[in-house]
Amino acid sequence: MRQYTEDELVERLRDPSTLRDAFAQVVSMYGEKLYWQIRKMVLNHEDANDLLQNTFLKAWLNIGYFRGDARLSTWLYKIAVNECITFLNRQRTLNNVSVNDTDVFLLERLKGDEYFDGNAAQMKLQEAILLLPEKQRLVFQMKYFDDMKYEDMSEILGTSVGALKASYHHAVKKVEEFLVKDI
Repeated sequence: MRQYTEDELVERLRDPSTLRDAFAQVVSMYGEKLYWQIRKMVLNHEDANDLLQNTFLKAWLNIGYFRGDARLSTWLYKIAVNECITFLNRQRTLNNVSVNDTDVFLLERLKGDEYFDGNAAQMKLQEAILLLPEKQRLVFQMKYFDDMKYEDMSEILGTSVGALKASYHHAVKKVEEFLVKDI
């Protein structure tokens, strides 16, 4: 199958005769990247797979509303992030955790995840990240792990570039403090 640029894909998504093929390529092109973004947020493999499917289902059902104001990848990331936030809020409610509390329940699920093959250092890093407020955690993950540009994060999260830079700076400081406190 020929690989199309994002602009060509968008054109193909708008054409009913090429829509299915184009969407299959969207899934192929962005599936793994979205999976890892989701996985970083929810930590558990099964949850990440479910949320990835929800993301693509929502994208498929709403592709007609995609105006092209943002890049297709940005639009997909935004859907994925919103799916994750909704999921995490639901999990907090089920676990009687307020939005301001630490998402320790995620760490417990990670420890029990058979697909997590990290060592003690990786587990400690995940714990440090989970201690961050949700928005800071999201910004930290997008910048630190994905090296995402602040401008792209701004489109996805609807936050100014300056606020994102400040949020990342504060997150890095908190993670560093957590990692060195027991040394």
